[in-house]
Amino acid sequence: MALERTLSIIKPDGVAQGVIGDILNRFEKAGLKIVALKLTQLSLQEAEGFYAVHRARPFFGELTEYMASGPVVISVLEGENAISANRDLMGATNPAEAAEGTIRKAFARSIGENTVHGSDAPDTAATEIAYFFATTELVN
Repeated sequence: MALERTLSIIKPDGVAQGVIGDILNRFEKAGLKIVALKLTQLSLQEAEGFYAVHRARPFFGELTEYMASGPVVISVLEGENAISANRDLMGATNPAEAAEGTIRKAFARSIGENTVHGSDAPDTAATEIAYFFATTELVN
């Protein structure tokens, strides 16, 4: 098994629902260590930069406007196979297809307002973590 770091975002719908603690608790109960954490409000430009890989997709405008619509909680999670562990905890993008017990099944309102974001691969995780956190902000 590999010790990894991954980025997690609790999106505006999760923050608005008041489930930040519930979600962070799920990470910790699954053995993921929180090594960085911040509450912030993304500007539209920050959201567009973060999701630039999706710029050509039809949902880009809606996604970035939504991500800039309210506060988000951004964290870096560390643990054995943290990327896949986090993605398992999140569940399918469509909450109707998400497994029972997953974050999206429990809290997501729709495919668009799906409560959480998580990195999908080691290279993506490294890029996403660096987008929001300086190396000095990560606890070892």
